[in-house]
Parts: sequence; C-alpha cells; structure tokens
Amino acid sequence: MNDWRHRREVLGAGGILVAIALAALPFALAQVGTSWVRITNYAILYVLLALGLNIVVGFAGLLDLGYVAFYAVGAYTYALLASPQFNVHLPFWIILPIGAAIAALFGVLLGAPTLKLRGDYLAIVTLGFGEIVRIFLNNLSRPVNITNGPQGVARIDPFHFGDFSFARAETVAGFDFSGPIKYYYLLVVVMLAVIVLNVRLQNSRIGRAWEAIREDEIAARAMGINTRNLKLLAFAMGATFGGVAGGMFAAIQAFISPESFVLVESIMVVSMVVLGGMGNIWGVILGAILLSFTPEILRWTVDPAQQALFGRSVIEPEVIRMLLFGLALVLIMLFRPAGLLPSAVRKRELTGHE
Repeated sequence: MNDWRHRREVLGAGGILVAIALAALPFALAQVGTSWVRITNYAILYVLLALGLNIVVGFAGLLDLGYVAFYAVGAYTYALLASPQFNVHLPFWIILPIGAAIAALFGVLLGAPTLKLRGDYLAIVTLGFGEIVRIFLNNLSRPVNITNGPQGVARIDPFHFGDFSFARAETVAGFDFSGPIKYYYLLVVVMLAVIVLNVRLQNSRIGRAWEAIREDEIAARAMGINTRNLKLLAFAMGATFGGVAGGMFAAIQAFISPESFVLVESIMVVSMVVLGGMGNIWGVILGAILLSFTPEILRWTVDPAQQALFGRSVIEPEVIRMLLFGLALVLIMLFRPAGLLPSAVRKRELTGHE
C-alpha cells in the first residue's frame, strides 16, 4: 500500500513537471526564433500521425504505406469546408469530426479488400491506395473544380472560437488561433487526448485482440476473435487520427496542395513508428520527435560562412531527412531491431528475453 502511494506521488510530481515544461516550452523556443514554435507544432502533428499509424502497424501488425491518404482526406475536408473554394466557412469543431469520419470511412474502404493480405502484398496495395488518393486530388479540377487541382486550396480559415456564419467572407467576432503559440497549446491538448486514447485502447480487450492477430492470426481466429471486424476497426481508428491531424495541418498552413501528401510523408511516418518501437506508444512519440527535429537542428547549425561561400544552405533538410531515415533504420535493424523503446512483447519476440 505504501509502495503504491509512493508511486502515485512520484507520478503526480512528474506529471506536474511535464505540464510546466509543456506550458513554458513555446516561450523558451520563441527566444531562439518564432520558427521553432512552428517546427514544434509540425512535430506534434507528426506525433499524432505516428500514434494513428501505430494502431495499424504496431498494435494490429498490418503494414500500411498509404497512411498519408487519410492525412490528405482530413486536410482537404477542412480546406473545402473552411475556405472560399466552396464559399462555406463552417466552424472547426464541426469540420474536424466530419473529416475524421470521412477518413475512417476511407480506412474501411482500404481495409475491406485487403483483409486476406499480409506483409509485402499489403504494403504494395496500401502504397497504391495512397498514390491514387493523391492523384485524384491533383485532378479533381475538371470538369467541375472541386480541389483546385495542383494549385491547391488557399485562404483556409484558422480555428475560430465565437460567432460564425456559413458563408463568411471576413473575420467575425470571436477568437482566432492566428499565431503558432496559440496553435501549440491546442495541439498539445489534442496530443494528450490522443495519447490517453491510445493507452486505453492498448490495455483494452480490443488492444489485446489486435495483439493476438499480430502474433498469430490463425490462432486468434481459432480462439473466437473476429479478425475481420478487428482489422477493419484498426484501419478505421488509425485513419481517424490521421484525419484529425490533416484538418489541423490545413488550418495551421492556411494552404494545401497535393504536393503536401506525397509518398515520402508516408515513409516518414512509418520510419517514426519503426525507429521508436512498434507497439510502444512512448517509443513512437520519441521516434516522431527525433525525426521531426533532427533535420531542422542540423540546418540551424550550418555555419553562416559556409552558406555565404556556397550561396545556399550546405545541408538541405529534405536530403538530410532521407539520409537520416536510411541510416537510422539500418542502425536500428542491426543493433536494436525492436526499436529505441520496444514494447515488451516485441522485445521478447526478437531477443528471446525480457
């Protein structure tokens, strides 16, 4: 009893310290540069995406290389319903659930025909699905202009509290999230909610059933687990988080185009899950933070004299990001095949001990 009380006190103190650190972080980053607050916001978006993909890949063991499609669906849903494109300006608390629901529907549409596929075959099908969605978005400008094609959707409304109208051409009374610091706090709240949902899911009967399917689908089916419905649920749940992240991305950017949802984005999110540790929520968060911040830190540390000498940045962030993906994944597969913070089950699988 005393041990439990001590542990609870330690967790409470740790939670308070984490809350203080999260609250003070944007102001500390702003001392270095406002751009770092924006970079942190995008890192949180990647955390949301990685946690969503972890449900599919880490919990259920289904390799999905087209996850960016759900991100795109959520982003375009928000953009089309909160911009002059259709001249509809719904409030974000209506659009985000709509985007999440549409993304979940797309998740079911992807999962239904792939129920019997595993491994490489499933990866190829999901990769094709992601590319199909991007190509559709790129070409839905004729004969009826829906997505504005490769030019994208601009002048997207920010998140807004207060009065609204369904055809708002100008700012109305209320509170807009017009700066990166305001968005930071909203993103942190959403991220904490998603983490709690993931923890509850992992420790639930559904989470244990996903784990059983991941380990041995035939044995899971023999034990009475409805593998079909649970696979569809995994795709739908993962897609839901991707749709929410996409809506928030569109609001922060105020502009989106199909080029924001290329295959590289899916590979990046998969890399975050693999690097951190598939199936481990905290490992996935660590992987997302590392792969989000490291390229920007490397770009920031480039010597200005070198930039002046070569006329441009010596280290291109996109090139560094891809190099880091390759190097990190090779090193992880060699020295920590279960990830930086592997789940207990996966670590036992690959190493043979706890």
